[in-house]
Amino acid sequence: MSSNRARRAFGFRVGQVAGIDIHVDLSLAIIFGLITFGLGNGLFPNWHPDWSPFVTWATALAAAFSFFVSILIHELSHALVGRAQGIPINAITLFVFGGVAQLEREPHAWRAELWMAIAGPITSLVLGLLFLVLGGMFAGPVDLDDGERALAALNPTATVLLWLGPVNIILALFNLVPGFPLDGGRVLRAILWGITDDLLRATQWASKLGQAFAWFLIMVGVSMMLGLRVPLLGGGLVPGMWLAFIGWFLNSAALTSYRQLLVREALEDVPVSRLMRRELSAVHPDTRLDVLVDEYLMGGDQRGFPVTDNGNLLGLVCLEDIRRIPRRTWHTTSVRDIMTPAEQLSTITTDADAAEALQCLSRGGVNQLPVIDDGELKGLIRREDILKWLSLYGKDVLT
Repeated sequence: MSSNRARRAFGFRVGQVAGIDIHVDLSLAIIFGLITFGLGNGLFPNWHPDWSPFVTWATALAAAFSFFVSILIHELSHALVGRAQGIPINAITLFVFGGVAQLEREPHAWRAELWMAIAGPITSLVLGLLFLVLGGMFAGPVDLDDGERALAALNPTATVLLWLGPVNIILALFNLVPGFPLDGGRVLRAILWGITDDLLRATQWASKLGQAFAWFLIMVGVSMMLGLRVPLLGGGLVPGMWLAFIGWFLNSAALTSYRQLLVREALEDVPVSRLMRRELSAVHPDTRLDVLVDEYLMGGDQRGFPVTDNGNLLGLVCLEDIRRIPRRTWHTTSVRDIMTPAEQLSTITTDADAAEALQCLSRGGVNQLPVIDDGELKGLIRREDILKWLSLYGKDVLT
C-alpha cells in the first residue's frame, strides 16, 4: 500500500535501504504478537505435535519476523518502481496493517501510478511462489497420501517457508481488490485516470469502490461476531472484530486519500505570498525566555519568531520549543539555547503554492515555515493560515 500520510508519530527508524528510510510503528507489535501467538499456540502445534515448546515458539517467531520482511520487500518494490517513474519516496513505515510507502506527492501520470501500484502484488505473488518452491526443496521427499504425517515430517525451515508461501499469495490477491487505497484500487485509479484524463474523478470513483469494499468487510465481520460462519474465514468474536476493524481502517483511508487530493487541488493555484504573514516580530538570540513569553507571545497571536541579529536570520523559535523548557529556568535560558538554527530550517519561497507549503509542513512535522527569497526573510506561512483559507474558500474539501 502507498500513502501520502506519514505514520511516524509512535514509531522509530530502524535503518535505510537504497536511500529509503525504514520506520517501524509501535502498533506493529500488536499484529506481530497475534501472529506469533496464533502460530505458536495453534497452527504449528497441530502440524508438529512432537515438537518441543522451544522449537514451536522459535519457529513461530521466525515465521512472524519473515512475514514482515516480506511486507517490507513488498513496500520496497513500490518505492523503487515509483522512484524509477519519477515519484519521490523517501520512507517506508511498517505498522499494524502491514506497511506504507510514503509518497512525497501524487504520481504525475497514470502510467507511473499503474506501474508503481502493480509492483507490490506482483512482488508478493513471486515471493509466495518462491517460498513454496524452496519449502518443497527443504522438505525433501514426503508422503502426500498422508497429509498429517507429511506436515509432521517438515523441519522448521520448511515449515516457515510453506506457511509464508500461501500467506504472500493471499496478500497479493487481497491487495489486488479494486478498492482504493489498496494496490488494486490504485491500479483501478490509474486505468480510470488514463481513460478520463481526470485524476480527481478517477480518485473519487476508486475511493467509492474502496469504501464499498470496506463496508462489506465491516458487515461480514459483524456477522461473524454474531455467530455466522463465513467460507474461508470461519466465525467467532475475535476474527469478526479484526475483520470489521480492517474494514473501518480501509474506509477511513479511502476517505482520507480522496480528501487529501481535494485539498491539494484546492491549494495548487494559491501562492504562498497570498497566505503568509508579512508583519513579524523578530527576537534577538540573547533574549531570555521569560521576556519572550511576557513581551512577545502574550502580546499577540504570533507563535513562531524569527531570530535575527543585524538583519541576519539565525534561526526560528516557536511556542513548542518553549514548552519543552521547565518554567523555573526561563529566566536563565536564552532564545539562542532553544532555537532551530537557520541551516536546519525547512523554508519555502513566495512563488511556491500553498499545496507545496502544506506538504513541507507535514513532512517536517512543523507548524510554520519561513518564507525566503534570495536569502531575505519575507514572512512566515503557518499551518493555521492554510487551514483558515480552506475553511473560507474550500468548504467542500473539509466537509
